[in-house]
Amino acid sequence: MNTYARLPVTFSHGEGCRLTDINGKTYLDALSGIAVNTLGHNHPALVKAIAEQAGRMLHVSNLYGIREQEQLADRLCALSGMSEVFFCNSGCEANEAAIKLARFYGHQQGIDSPVIIVMEKAFHGRTLATLSATGNRKAQAGFEPLVSGFVRVPYNDLAAIRAVAEHNKNIVAVMLEMVQGEGGINIATNEFQGGLRQLCDEKGWLLMCDEVQCGMARTGTWFGFQHAGILPDVMSLAKGLGSGVPIGACLTSGRAAGLFKPGNHGSTFGGNPLACTAALTTLATIEADALMARAVVAGAAIREGLAAALVGNKGIVDIRGKGLMIGIELDRPCGELVARALDAGLLINVTAEKVVRLLPALVITDAEIKELVERLSTLIRDFLSA
Repeated sequence: MNTYARLPVTFSHGEGCRLTDINGKTYLDALSGIAVNTLGHNHPALVKAIAEQAGRMLHVSNLYGIREQEQLADRLCALSGMSEVFFCNSGCEANEAAIKLARFYGHQQGIDSPVIIVMEKAFHGRTLATLSATGNRKAQAGFEPLVSGFVRVPYNDLAAIRAVAEHNKNIVAVMLEMVQGEGGINIATNEFQGGLRQLCDEKGWLLMCDEVQCGMARTGTWFGFQHAGILPDVMSLAKGLGSGVPIGACLTSGRAAGLFKPGNHGSTFGGNPLACTAALTTLATIEADALMARAVVAGAAIREGLAAALVGNKGIVDIRGKGLMIGIELDRPCGELVARALDAGLLINVTAEKVVRLLPALVITDAEIKELVERLSTLIRDFLSA
């Protein structure tokens, strides 16, 4: 189906942060499959682990115990402080599980019509429930009637959430991204996160953190909420978890732990041995190669390099980010920069109309950072001066 506005390029292979198209042209990949290819392309440890697992077993179904799934669940809980994990195949499935958990929790509290507070500019997925939770009218248009049970508030505005709570007694949860990727690289402050945790505890609500894009060491901690020193009741993961192999996860702790029982939720492919092996290898490689610390250093170098290269350009509104989630906000729509960058051998993305989004792999080298800054700053300067 014609569901993607594809760029005029097809790739044949990749290595690290480089991709080569079918005509032999190479590109610097500063998008990593939209924060998916955590270890870049063709990482030898990942290739070896996937090949070996494929030679043993691909799929057996969740009717049986799956050793790799149990190992991955243990590892994710140890890294996050969460208690249990449901495995699925994508970010929207993980968020769908979170929404179902919140409603299930609400019904157990005697609330017949549970309500979840969500944020402006949020993006949680394209299933009907996650689309309804998403704060993007353009993505929602044409798919009405949307799913009810969501109330939207401004991001980073604790007072707005308290005001909603005064007039709505059916609230059961608050759902947010710690860094809004699709929304333009907007960052939840530590104060906002801490205040939310306190408010949810006061009200008996679930705090649900969508870490689909900002999780997996991309911001310099394993998960975005760890910057604020809090622990959510529900967390969703996907994208970078399998470094390109589809896998999602919904984790619970506190009052959300133990809610689902056999028959309440499920997935045919979720947590299969191949996907879990890819995720276990991703986690092990991040640790072995100190890629979490690398995300901090590399992200700072990119932001500082761009700030220096673009100083004095009045069209620059802001250069912001956390780790290797970086946004360069311009004062005008800049979608055409994506095609210009492609011609220059650089893969980037524009989101929220005016924000150039960079999500390079955690394995990006110093030389590649320098190249990225030089190419992108030139493209932006030329665009703003046109």
